[in-house]
Amino acid sequence: MREIILDTETTGLNANGGDRVVEIGAVEVLNAIPTGNTFHVYINPERDMPDEAFRVHGLSAEFLADKPKFAEVAAGFAAFLGDDNLVAHNASFDVGFLDAELARCNLPTIGQHQVVDTLQIARRKHGGPNSLDALCSRYGVDASRRTKHGALLDAELLAEVYLELTGGRQATFVLGADSGRSNSGGIAVKHPPRPAPLAPRLTEAEREAHATFMATFKFSIWKDLDDSEDTPRIAAE
Repeated sequence: MREIILDTETTGLNANGGDRVVEIGAVEVLNAIPTGNTFHVYINPERDMPDEAFRVHGLSAEFLADKPKFAEVAAGFAAFLGDDNLVAHNASFDVGFLDAELARCNLPTIGQHQVVDTLQIARRKHGGPNSLDALCSRYGVDASRRTKHGALLDAELLAEVYLELTGGRQATFVLGADSGRSNSGGIAVKHPPRPAPLAPRLTEAEREAHATFMATFKFSIWKDLDDSEDTPRIAAE
C-alpha cells in the first residue's frame, strides 16, 4: 500500500487567519517502507515572517522571496499525493493549512478518509509525551540532525516512527509476499532471476576435506544425508 508521510512549515498557527505554508516535505512509503521518492519545496508565502515562526524553522522572508508561490507547486503536490493516504503528526494542523492553500487555488481539498494522524495512533498506544522528538527517543530513531524544524527532515523521521507505530518492521519479514501497487504510481520492486547460478564458493580441496571428515562418523545417517541428491549444496546467494 502506498502512503505519503508529510510535514509542513508555516508562518504561524492560523490557517484561515492569514498564515501560509512555507515548506512542504513528503516521503513516499510502500507497505510502510520508504521508497526514496520524495517531494520537497520551499514556498513564497507572499507575506512577512513572524519572529515566533522564524525561531521554529529558521526560514526568513528574504530566503523565501524568490521561491515559487503555492499556486505554482499545487498541481505537482496534488499529483504526488494522488488518492493515497496522507500520514502526518497532528495531521489536522498540516491538512488544515494545505486545504486552505488548495482552496485558494480552486483545487480539491484533501479528503478526510485519506488522513492518518500518527499523534492519535501514539496516544492510543502509549502514555504521553507523544511529540515527534519523544517518539524518536522511544523508538531509537536518530533525531540528532533536528536542531530546527524542517519539513522534509521531519517527514523522514516520521516515516521511521510510523514504521514502528504500525508494526511495519515485523511485516517486512514476511517472505514471498508481493508488494502492492497503488493506482497513483507506487512502485513495486521485484528482483529478476539470475541469468545463471553463481559458482560455488567451496574449492575441490575443501570438498575432499569435507568428505574425509564425514567418513569419520560412525552413524550412517550423516553419510546418507551427505550423499543424498536432495541435499542442498552450500553456494553463494
